[in-house]
Amino acid sequence: MVSVTRAVFGDLPLGAGTVEKFQLQSEQLRVDIISWGCTITALEVKDRQGRASDVVLGFDELEGYLQKQPYFGAVVGRVANRIAKGTFTLDGKEYKLAINNGPNSLHGGVKGFDKVLWTPRVLSNGVEFSRVSPDGEEGYPGELKVWVTYTLDGGELVVNYRAQASQTTPVNLTNHSYFNLAGQGSPNIYDHEVTIEADAFLPVDEVLIPTGEIASVQGTAFDLRKPVELGRHLQEFHVNGFDHNFCLKGSKEKRFCARVHHAGSGRVLEVYTTQPGVQFYTGNFLDGTLKGKSGAGYPKHSGFCLETQSWPDAVNQPHFPPVLLKPGEEYDHTTWFKFSVA
Repeated sequence: MVSVTRAVFGDLPLGAGTVEKFQLQSEQLRVDIISWGCTITALEVKDRQGRASDVVLGFDELEGYLQKQPYFGAVVGRVANRIAKGTFTLDGKEYKLAINNGPNSLHGGVKGFDKVLWTPRVLSNGVEFSRVSPDGEEGYPGELKVWVTYTLDGGELVVNYRAQASQTTPVNLTNHSYFNLAGQGSPNIYDHEVTIEADAFLPVDEVLIPTGEIASVQGTAFDLRKPVELGRHLQEFHVNGFDHNFCLKGSKEKRFCARVHHAGSGRVLEVYTTQPGVQFYTGNFLDGTLKGKSGAGYPKHSGFCLETQSWPDAVNQPHFPPVLLKPGEEYDHTTWFKFSVA
């Protein structure tokens, strides 16, 4: 059984609307999601002793989400990740997007899907959010109708993304939750054991745009096909952290993508998806300045993201899996976050 309750989370400034919070609860999980950016604000998972802890980074109050912050828990779009120089060409026309990450456009631009109020609809086992992204929003062509649905099934949080476009436009939607299976506010994720089911990854340049090469993980720091303890692995390979797309076996079917195990608590997160890639990010840009839930500081490497997605900058790299949505087609992807104890 899943219970769904709704409550007011806060009011936007200047009478711009009321943000609601939806709490989904099953025997194993409790998830709080707000209508601002379809943001997961809390996710409580039991450890092997049966004690529940909140395993996502974020804020107690709406104000936290309205300040400049690194997309904690939000849905990002119209195009997640980076587009080189914020430009692309479609049918001979060049489009210029909002630049908000060095020379590039990141996660939809200055005011992406994470910074808007969505319209909620309560379901028996979850909540569906919808919005219409107008033609030209952040420089993107065409009107885009979008639906994001969160449902609970026992220990599994299921996120489905659907979209329809009035003219051809790139679309790539993901959720940007930062997890720490020891509990949010824990100082780092070094004791997490990570597995990613990918034979290849995308090397990036100095501004984190894929070079175009699809590189084998064999013999590199990116070979996570067998479990590695994160802290030890980063030290061994002298890497500062991960912020890379791992290339998943291409198919539209649900398939295993990643597993993270925290031995201390016994918590396990398994991710399954229909997407062709996953961005594994280890919170390299967190610096402890933001005060999160219960006043917790979030230093570098205090959370990890597994952003299931299309590959970054795919709109400019013709040999990457395509990201263009045409009129009459439907964008439809699902990601499953399955929690258990081991």
